[in-house]
Amino acid sequence: MNIPSELNISRRMLMGPGPSDMHPRVLKAMSTPLIGHLDPEFVRVMDEVKEMLQQTLKTSNALTIPVSAPGSAGMETCLINLLEPGDEAVICVNGVFGGRMAEVVERCGAKAIVVEAPWGEPMACEDVRNAVATCAPKLVAVVHAETSTGVLQPLEEIGQIARDANALFVVDAVTSFCGCDLRVDEWGIDALYSGTQKCLSAPPGISPVTFSDRAVDVLASRKTKVQSWFLDLSMLRNYWEGAKRTYHHTAPVSNVFALRAALRLVLEEGLEERFARHRENGELLRDGLEDLGFTYLVAPEFRLPMLHAVKLPDGLDDASVRMRLLNEYNIEVGAGLGPFAGKIWRIGLMGESSSPNHVNALLGALKVLC
Repeated sequence: MNIPSELNISRRMLMGPGPSDMHPRVLKAMSTPLIGHLDPEFVRVMDEVKEMLQQTLKTSNALTIPVSAPGSAGMETCLINLLEPGDEAVICVNGVFGGRMAEVVERCGAKAIVVEAPWGEPMACEDVRNAVATCAPKLVAVVHAETSTGVLQPLEEIGQIARDANALFVVDAVTSFCGCDLRVDEWGIDALYSGTQKCLSAPPGISPVTFSDRAVDVLASRKTKVQSWFLDLSMLRNYWEGAKRTYHHTAPVSNVFALRAALRLVLEEGLEERFARHRENGELLRDGLEDLGFTYLVAPEFRLPMLHAVKLPDGLDDASVRMRLLNEYNIEVGAGLGPFAGKIWRIGLMGESSSPNHVNALLGALKVLC
C-alpha cells in the first residue's frame, strides 16, 4: 500500500485572479475545533456572519446568507430561484462571467436576451435600455467586476433601467465585494452573489448572497419548483433564519469560522480604508508595470483597483515567464482567458494580497525576468 508523504505545500504570493493570501487570524479560525452544524454555538456564529455580511454589503436585507459552495453556486442560487421556464432575462456580457450567467438562464428554461460589449469595455447603458424595451424581462443581470478583463461596471444607471422596466436587478460581485464601493440598498440591487476567496481573503467554498424584499416576493410567488434541491432558498433559508433552525445540509463549519474571522478583519480596518488601500496599491502597481512596458487593457475610469488586466510587452513569452515567477519567486499571476489567452496577464491585488510588499516583490522579479 502506497501512502503519500506528509503534505508540504509551497508558500506562494497569490497575485492572480483568486484566491488571495489569507490573514493568520483566518488560518487560525480554520483550525478551531469542529462543532455540530446545529450546535447552539454554531447558530450564534451563523447569526454573527449574517450581520457582518449585511454591514459589508451595506444592506438591511433579511435574506442575506452564505451559500455552502463557491461563487458559481451563488450565481446559480440567484438565477434559478428567481427565474422560471418561459421567463425573459436581460443578461449583460462583456467577459467570461457574464457569459456564464446567460448559460445558467438558458438551463433554467428561461430566455436570455444577451447584450454584449467588447471584452475590456463596460456595458453601454443605451444598449441595455434598448434590449429591455424589446421584451418583458423578469430581471436584468450584470457583472460588477469582470474578472476576465479587469472592467469595473458602473451599476446605478443599469439598476434604474431595470427598475423602470419593473425588473429585478441582479449583480455579480464576486471580485468587487470588500475591494471597492458596493451599496446594495442605495443602488437598488435586488439579488447579489459574491465569493470569499478574493477581496475578502477567506478560503474558497462559500458564496454570500443577498435578496431584497422585491426578490423575496418573487421567490414566494413561484409556480414551479426550483430546479436544484440544494440551492432552493425556500428550504435553505430555514436553516439560516428564525429561532428554530431546520436541518438542510451539513454546513462547512471550518469555512464559516474562517468567513467570520475575515469579515471581522474587514470591519476592523473599515470599508472606506480598505477601498483606499486597494486603490493606492493599484496605483503603485500601475506605475511600476507601465515603466516595464506593460499597457492596460481597460480605460482608466473603468479599471478595477484589485484586478489588473495588462497587455504583455513585445517579446515577453506569457507561459514561460509566469512559470518562472512561480518556480523562482513563488509569485502567482493569472493568464488571459478566451480571446486574451497568451496576450494579457491578470494580476490580483485582493484583500491580504493588496500590499506594497506584494507589489514590490512582483516588480522586482519582473525587472530581472523582463
